[in-house]
Amino acid sequence: MSIGEIILIAFALAADAFAVSVACGLTARKVHLHHALSTGVFFGGFQALMPVIGWLLGRWAATYIQAWDHWVAFALLGAIGGKMLYEALFPDKEEEEPKNPFRFSNLLLMAISTSIDALAVGITLSLLNVSLVTPVIVIGVITGILSFSGTYIGMFFGHLFERKLEIAGGLVLIGIGVKILFEHLLG
Repeated sequence: MSIGEIILIAFALAADAFAVSVACGLTARKVHLHHALSTGVFFGGFQALMPVIGWLLGRWAATYIQAWDHWVAFALLGAIGGKMLYEALFPDKEEEEPKNPFRFSNLLLMAISTSIDALAVGITLSLLNVSLVTPVIVIGVITGILSFSGTYIGMFFGHLFERKLEIAGGLVLIGIGVKILFEHLLG
């Protein structure tokens, strides 16, 4: 997997965290530097941790699914991308936002929920025999920076970018899944 593909995956995974950090910036009465830093560290940290867990699970299961790993990679990336597209195009009526989105418990829950997709990407990386160090660093740093920025963007600009980035992220993941499948079938 090329560094370009890793960067695209990182941006696609970061779309949910970015959207949530924008929402945090929108709902907070005032955003301070420590709020944006906390958001970036929580979201970036969990986006970096989840692929490690997924990679370990994938390594454990690799011997059982080696013959059809390309189909699994295609299905996982396609499902993640499809889920992102669906959620962007058909958003749920969101519950009332907490009064302080930057409380530890709120940040923890949001970081975990936005990083579940990264767990599946970690499984995919293990099936493709991709070294884990570079993707984890790239995914964590990009998510951290975007989440930090998203907090301030939400405070100043609202919902201008949120759904568009989720749609782009979903399309990127589906495209990479299709590419993996075609490379295996044609190569």
